[in-house]
Amino acid sequence: MAVTRIAAVAAHFGADIARSMDKISGIVERLAADGVDLLVLPDATLGGYIGDLRNPDPATAPEAIDPDGPEIRLLCRLAGAMTVCVGYAERAGTTRYNAAVCLSGDGVLGRHRKVHQPAGEHLAYAAGDRFTAFDTPVGRIGMLIDYDKTFPESARALALDGARTLAALSAWPASVTDRASRMPNDRQARLFDLYDQARAAENQVVLASSNQTGITGSLRFLGQAKVVGPGGDILAKTWSKGGLAVTDIDIDAEVDRARRVLRHLEERRVHAYHNLLTDKGGR
Repeated sequence: MAVTRIAAVAAHFGADIARSMDKISGIVERLAADGVDLLVLPDATLGGYIGDLRNPDPATAPEAIDPDGPEIRLLCRLAGAMTVCVGYAERAGTTRYNAAVCLSGDGVLGRHRKVHQPAGEHLAYAAGDRFTAFDTPVGRIGMLIDYDKTFPESARALALDGARTLAALSAWPASVTDRASRMPNDRQARLFDLYDQARAAENQVVLASSNQTGITGSLRFLGQAKVVGPGGDILAKTWSKGGLAVTDIDIDAEVDRARRVLRHLEERRVHAYHNLLTDKGGR
């Protein structure tokens, strides 16, 4: 029995990268003492997120950093034996991506650039173009960023690539068009939980979902970090304020148990999905 202790973070991380690094250092030190093996921090942990989803101002966009720069190297040293997933704005020449990196004391284990872009996010970032799983000390992992998890194909591609755990890093706000007076009643709050549970259940994987909290510009973030089992059951959850969703789980045993009778990945009928590789449903 190989139990993994997973922690998903709900917290506010702003534009000050040095301050965020200090905050991460404190979180990692405390959770290492608590025996956490996998830590999933939010999207935009380093540098914060854009302040307006519909019309982001490029002049105030989050600071982009080198994917192999000093900040990432320092995070590797801080991580030690822990596997850590963290979001940041990635600089690639003159191009910027909303990105995530998974790392440990041994170095970078995997990377992801956000593929799906809501509203006006394309004005601040370029889009990624792939979903790839990778091996880590806690098993094979795939990463999703924000809006990626709205699309079933994203998580499915990672599961087909062998991922047994999905790290879903978010800076997911309350509705910008129909904001509810109470966060639990917000349409996006309901969808955030729905997508987490559906992506885990339909692929029979473990999903660790982090999120920003607080306010950036016109956006109010939801929190609601959680760990979801391969049956879609929420094993640990925070609410709208900052906190940690922590659970102990034997990932392989639980995934194998979920797939013992119903094996979603094996039982697909690929020939029936004739329009999946065409735009606009084949029209």
